[in-house]
Amino acid sequence: MAKDAKQTREDRLKAALKANMGRRKAQKRVRESDEKTPAPDAQEKSNG
Repeated sequence: MAKDAKQTREDRLKAALKANMGRRKAQKRVRESDEKTPAPDAQEKSNG
């Protein structure tokens, strides 16, 4: 593989990893915020 091709591949992999980590962090934040607020059906059961 040529040096430029190898560098291009590494750049693509680096960008893909960065995007993937961003998605994972966003998913984690959503899950954490969901855990803090009880589901609407759980509230109805406790009130009823």
